[in-house]
Amino acid sequence: MSMKVLIISDAWHPQINGVVRTYEHIIKELEQKNYETMVIGPEDFPRTMPMPFYPEIQLVLNPYKRLSRMIEEFAPDRLHIATEGPLGWAARRYCIRNNIVFSTSYHTQFPDYVAKRFAWLIPTLYNYVHRLGIRVVRHFHAPSSAVMISTQSLRQQLENWGFQTPLSLLTRGVNFDIFKPGNGTLFQDLPHPIGLYVGRIAIEKNLEAFLDMPWEGSKVLVGDGPVMSELKRKYPNAHFIGKRMGHDLADCYRSSDVFVFPSKTDTFGIVLIEALACGLPVAAYNVTGPQDIIIHDYLGALEEQDLKLACDTALKRSDPKKCSQYVQDNFSWEMAGKQFMDAL
Repeated sequence: MSMKVLIISDAWHPQINGVVRTYEHIIKELEQKNYETMVIGPEDFPRTMPMPFYPEIQLVLNPYKRLSRMIEEFAPDRLHIATEGPLGWAARRYCIRNNIVFSTSYHTQFPDYVAKRFAWLIPTLYNYVHRLGIRVVRHFHAPSSAVMISTQSLRQQLENWGFQTPLSLLTRGVNFDIFKPGNGTLFQDLPHPIGLYVGRIAIEKNLEAFLDMPWEGSKVLVGDGPVMSELKRKYPNAHFIGKRMGHDLADCYRSSDVFVFPSKTDTFGIVLIEALACGLPVAAYNVTGPQDIIIHDYLGALEEQDLKLACDTALKRSDPKKCSQYVQDNFSWEMAGKQFMDAL
């Protein structure tokens, strides 16, 4: 008999984000090893509401009874809670009540994410809300058998926050059939160098640091999100080209000169390793995620404050073959799948 693994996540299809993509790939790895998997997400519930500031995510209303039945019907050997949303809290409550061992993941810098939104309304609230957010996530993960984290710097951060729960590394991977070096076919009519951003067009991604940056070439942004129309109005010279996936996205990476990652709140950033796999150097701030990935000069440049300097330095250091080889040597979904199984 195969082992049955249940994943409960407030982020799941039809959403497209780092959490969803991570579990899609991990599930493939589990199923190749004959694990039977099931994901419970918001689509499995009749009553939801859009998450404030992030309407793509639907928050389930009163999920406990239905979720309990679904868990009992599937009868998993292992249960993993991926997110700290309503489904995550309901699953946590069920496991504690029924003495079921469960693991969790820390995918999102939740305290910063929430604090930024309060600060957007009342700037003085940031520190208070951030401290409260840390208390909430520490409490959420405390009963977990293992918290899966993406990087060593995130381990340090959570330990500094007083996490006592065992922390297990869960890295990320890339589809090397799609993301690989080559000649790009896009942006040929735009002034170079091309600075490329890929991700959500949202407040927590710190995009204005990129858009305000002095730049001789062109700025191209791939993705969609709640502040898209506002930023389009404010920055008419930037090129917002919407969502791209698979081979189309890989062509964006290959057609650019530097990948610009202004976010300070991501725990990893799969787009970083996708860009590198395509031979594109990275310019970013020296924060969790980039500082764990950009560990050699040829991969790009990190700066504490000056994103333009990081871009200029990354352009000079660019070595597409070495960038791609580094990702192939260090990041694979097969490795991530094994880490997930071990942590379970």
